[in-house]
Amino acid sequence: MTPTGSPRRHDLDWLRVLAFATLILYHVGMFYVTWDWHVKSDYVSPHLEPLMSLVNPWRLALLFFISGVALRFLLDSRGPRAVASDRIDRLLLPLGIGMLVVVMPQAYVELRAKGEIEPGLLAFFPRYLWPFESFSVITPTWNHLWFLAYVLVYSLLLAAGHRRMTRLRTRTGPAAATVLRRAPWLVLVVPALPAMIYAIVLDPVFPTTHMMINDWATHAHSLTMVLLGWFAAKSATFWSAIRACLVPALLVAVGLGVVLSMSARADTGPSLLFAVTREVYAWAVIASVLGLAQRFLARPSRTLTYATEAVLPWYILHQSITVVLGYAFLDSAVPLWIEASVILLGTLLGCAVLHELLIRRVCWIRPLFGLKRRDSPAPATTR
Repeated sequence: MTPTGSPRRHDLDWLRVLAFATLILYHVGMFYVTWDWHVKSDYVSPHLEPLMSLVNPWRLALLFFISGVALRFLLDSRGPRAVASDRIDRLLLPLGIGMLVVVMPQAYVELRAKGEIEPGLLAFFPRYLWPFESFSVITPTWNHLWFLAYVLVYSLLLAAGHRRMTRLRTRTGPAAATVLRRAPWLVLVVPALPAMIYAIVLDPVFPTTHMMINDWATHAHSLTMVLLGWFAAKSATFWSAIRACLVPALLVAVGLGVVLSMSARADTGPSLLFAVTREVYAWAVIASVLGLAQRFLARPSRTLTYATEAVLPWYILHQSITVVLGYAFLDSAVPLWIEASVILLGTLLGCAVLHELLIRRVCWIRPLFGLKRRDSPAPATTR
């Protein structure tokens, strides 16, 4: 029985959908801010950066946490071997197809914008597949699909260590639950401590690369969130503490969000204090949305059922559509509001049409985008 009394964690299913929706909006925003990205709009400015800076610290951490929860339910119900096989089937194939086909147009338009290649998408394709071609972009690339690669590796690691972790939880779980029942406020402190340490020790040494190798700070942050989700998944005490601390979590999240925004506007430059504050803020936001979801989203719906299946195909597709549409507007002199509206609506419409009319309806295409075959049972994502 879950903390909400339901056989399925609909609240976390909703959060997963909403987090990926936020990711799509974030990537559209990346076309307009001054930060480095694949293609940049003619209307680049810092105006969106304060808002995106408040989203950036927690958006992926939340997804890794939910992935850890899902893995716990899967591993307990199906066993490590079956889950390892399932993750390879559901993640490795979409990652491979994504790199070979879906992401390739992103590399093409980025290199075209940089003037490194001549026009011709089909002519570029064999060059994209050749790993020794000399481009400013390493090809073939996974770009935004790095998340799938990391989740796959973490899933295999947890599957391999599931039995030992279960024994560890059995030994330490009762004592941890007792402490948390007596001091539920610790749920706002303890989960943030590892990220604070990583921000001080690892982040300055290992910049984010999303290349799997030598991306140790990212691995530390991401794998810790997966492990936290795994240990918290079936802990009624953890979820009770999250509910009890909802108001304090919201106050901390809002307060630190204001502090971080003011620090960013002051342009004082990065500091360890800023980095640590950012990690505390990130967990406060995550704790807040977990509490809000328990209170308001712990219910099923047809929309949720459809969206839960659509999340992975939309995630795989969205950035390529955004980047290609953005490239089409370069030097067009189209007003900003028209350009931004077309890119956002075009991304959403492209994902919706390709998913609804092609991916979910054609049996042999479904596995290429991580969907179960029609005769397979529904996934136990967050049960």
